[in-house]
Amino acid sequence: MSQLKTKSFPKVRQVNVSEDEAGQRIDNFLARYLKGVPKSHIYRILRRGEVRVNSGRIRAQYKVCAGDTVRIPPVRVSQSRPGHVPNINLEQCILFENPRCLVLNKPSGVAVHGGSGLSYGIIEALRAERPEAPYLELAHRLDRETSGCLVIAKRRSFLRAFHEQLQHGRVRKHYLALVSGAWKGGKRTVDVALRKNQLRGGERMVSVDADGKQAISIFRPVSTYKDATLVEVELKTGRTHQIRVHGTYIGHPLAGDEKYGDEEFNRQMRAIGLRRMFLHAHRIEFVDAYDDEVIMVSSPLDDNLKAVLDQLESP
Repeated sequence: MSQLKTKSFPKVRQVNVSEDEAGQRIDNFLARYLKGVPKSHIYRILRRGEVRVNSGRIRAQYKVCAGDTVRIPPVRVSQSRPGHVPNINLEQCILFENPRCLVLNKPSGVAVHGGSGLSYGIIEALRAERPEAPYLELAHRLDRETSGCLVIAKRRSFLRAFHEQLQHGRVRKHYLALVSGAWKGGKRTVDVALRKNQLRGGERMVSVDADGKQAISIFRPVSTYKDATLVEVELKTGRTHQIRVHGTYIGHPLAGDEKYGDEEFNRQMRAIGLRRMFLHAHRIEFVDAYDDEVIMVSSPLDDNLKAVLDQLESP
């Protein structure tokens, strides 16, 4: 782990919230002005009341408004890339970019944001690489082990419009997954509600539960092998671990899934070189509300996943 070089900002800063910045939580607002500072430290200065909005104390859930004056206390800010983030060049991971958003090909094994014991993730690393950027926010999320298309908002107006599309099911998200077993038949729609639970020492788990939230996944077989099938999955909803839980529910757990998968199948996949969970966000489609342009971005499988497919036997 590399060490961080730091510099001090000894003076209090008073920052006025712009129209484009309005509506975001104060912790996310601070993260852009305190680039390199772990979220845990940001929450600490909030709890201590060192951050003030219009001269008053606020909580981390507070959403800033246009015209608010935010008092930012003196802190030590990283001058170099956070050492907690794998040494990847995020600029080389960019699949698409315009003035309002960008789409990254997120590597597997990297969290999208800090939290759950991690100080930094993709969004913190991107802010560190682009210190001049006034606004960078996650438009949606991917699991840490999932690779592929990840949308980043560069304008608050884009983020609001993208979230509205998500809520109305107008963002089309397609994944590639390698699942256990030979697939029978063609397209299959799984409409099974899911509920999040806290189990296994506090580890987040998701289970099928009729009283949970609706979750819809459409599975389509792409390539069939002797003991496995490559499927494309289109998400109609975006529940936590949705594809993984739905796959296991229908008897086709994902390769390399240590939480919901099949141990024997995972062992077989490791033997032919699989080093991660085989789940890749390979295509996303949405509308840029600024000019109503339909944006479709695709991301190829990485070399490790391609090599695993090459090792599988034909049926």
